[in-house]
Formats: sequence, C-alpha cells, structure tokens
Amino acid sequence: MATAPATQTAGAAARPDWDALVARARTRRRATSAFLYAVLILGSLPIVVPYLWLFTVAMSGRAGASTTVLWLTLAILMPALVAWLVLRVMFEEPRRLRRAELILAAATLAALAVVTGPHLHTDNWRFLWVADIANQLKGESGAGGRYPSVWTAFRNSLFIALVQMSLVVTVSTLAGYYLSRFEFAGRASYLRGLLILHAFPAMTLIIPIFLLTYWVGLLDTLTGVILVVVALELPFAIFVMKGFFDAVPWDIEMSGMVDGASRRQAFLMLILPQVKVGMLAIAVFAFLRGWEEYVFVRTLLFQKGNWTMSLYLFFMNEDVMGTDYAMVSAIGVFYVLPSIVLYALSQKYLTQMTIGGIKG
Repeated sequence: MATAPATQTAGAAARPDWDALVARARTRRRATSAFLYAVLILGSLPIVVPYLWLFTVAMSGRAGASTTVLWLTLAILMPALVAWLVLRVMFEEPRRLRRAELILAAATLAALAVVTGPHLHTDNWRFLWVADIANQLKGESGAGGRYPSVWTAFRNSLFIALVQMSLVVTVSTLAGYYLSRFEFAGRASYLRGLLILHAFPAMTLIIPIFLLTYWVGLLDTLTGVILVVVALELPFAIFVMKGFFDAVPWDIEMSGMVDGASRRQAFLMLILPQVKVGMLAIAVFAFLRGWEEYVFVRTLLFQKGNWTMSLYLFFMNEDVMGTDYAMVSAIGVFYVLPSIVLYALSQKYLTQMTIGGIKG
C-alpha cells in the first residue's frame, strides 16, 4: 500500500508537459517564419528599390523632387513591411490575418497619398500623345524627326511578342507530343541536340543571322526578327513540353481511343487539357522573351517605323537622359506594364506548375 503514491508520483513525473511543448514548438515556428520573411524582404530590396525609384521619378519629375518622394515612400513602406512581417508571425488564423493585412494596406496607402501625393503628377507621360518628344525636349523641330510615335513601337513589340508566342506554343506542343509518344531512329540524339542548341550563347550567332536574313530578304522586317526569336526559343520549349506530355499516363489516351475517339480527338480533348499549365508557362515566357528582345532587334531593324519598345527606350535614353530622365523613367514604366499585367493574370497557374519526369 505504501508504494502506490510513489508509483503515481513517478508516472506523473514521466508524463511530458504538453503545454510547454506546444508553446516551445509555436515559438520555434514563429522564429523560423520571422527569419524566412526577413531574408525574403532583405533579398528583394535590391530589386524592388530600383523599380520604386523608376516609378517615383516617372511620377514626380527630376532630381530633388524624385529623391524626396523616394525617401518619403521608403520611410512609409519599410515600417509597413516590418509590420506585415509581425502580422504574418503573430496571427495564425487566416481570417484574422487577412483582416489585419487589409487594415495595414489601407493605412499604408492612406499615408502614401497624404505624404507623397502632393509631389506626384503626370507631366512626364506626355510622350503618349506627343510624337518625336525627344527632339522637342532638345528644342528641335519634331517634324520629320528621328522618333516615331511610341504607339508605333508599342504595336511592333506587341506584334512580335504575340506572333512568336503563338508559333513557339504551337510548334513546341506538337513536337513535344511526338517526342513523348513515338519512337524513331535518333530520338535520343535529337533530345540531346535540343539541349546543346539551347546551351549556345545567342550573341555568337549575331553575324551569321544578320547575313542569313540579308540573303533571304528578311533584313529590317518584323518577320525576320520573329523567326529568329522563335528559332532560339523552340529547343528549350520543346524539351519542356515533352516533360509535360511524359507526365500524362498513356492509359488516358488509350482509353479514349478504345471508346471510339481518333488519335487527333484524343490529343485535343484528353491530352491537351492535362498539359495546359505547361502551355501557359511556355506562352508567358515566350511572350516576355519577344517583348523584351533587344539584341536582335537592334541588329536587324533600322527604319524607325519598325522600332520596338526596347529600341525606343534605348534611343530615348541616349538622347535625353541628361535633359529629362524623368521622361525616360516614364517610358520605362510604360514598357514594363504589359509584363506586370501578364504576370498578375498568370501567376496563380505558374506557381502551381509541376513538370513530370522526362523520359529519355
């Protein structure tokens, strides 16, 4: 009878203190989350701050005003980022966290409107409706000047990006499907060749491509630039699409054909929906590649009617950077807007993208 209390005491001492373990795990998780968010914020500053400077200069004007707006904006955004970090660490319930983030965002926007609002204007955006703005900034006549309308450059860039995106997605999808589903002599060598072609630096091909486009009559044409960009993008796009098709089980396609579908119908109705994320990824990257292309555009296009946004920004920067770099910054913001819109529309799908194992 005397040993029972001792046994109960020993058992109670052996049981872990669950409350202490839970508190310790929560503290460790919060510390880890705080460290990761801090690293992400600090790591993104060298990228975010230049874009923030570009936007503030575009919206506020030259030297003193733009610097003032930049520092005022940073003085508001940095504490807001720290507060956001604290919210992400402290609140574990999604609804409460979302509510706190909305309140923080509203307070930050209100502070920016009050502090930086009086310094902002849209005078630097007159290039949108004034042709040959560079010559006018330098006090020269704009009639017959060097610069086309910025909308001409915008249309050319959009045309190149959309057409080459369509070609890359179509050809890489068909070629990737064929490489994934069919065996043929030299298939492994062909796959290795795709990677080798993608590994070559594009800069080494400038002179051969220039001569080739000249010989076939495509020099100084948008078609020539499109074909060059497509040829450079296709090897990697085909290899990636093959990986997506490899991840689709053959049984899905076979069951459709057993039920009476043709090979084409099975491909269009059963296989393509399974790889639509891969097609979207290829489309986004191909569009951005065509939209931001500069090297071959600079090499192959001469007439100002064929200028793209990259050429327009380059020559504007060269001509008026010392005169009015706020205008150049505004053009830079205008240049990146389509990329931002495209990312905003597709980021939900790109972040969920997975590539299946690639068979040899």
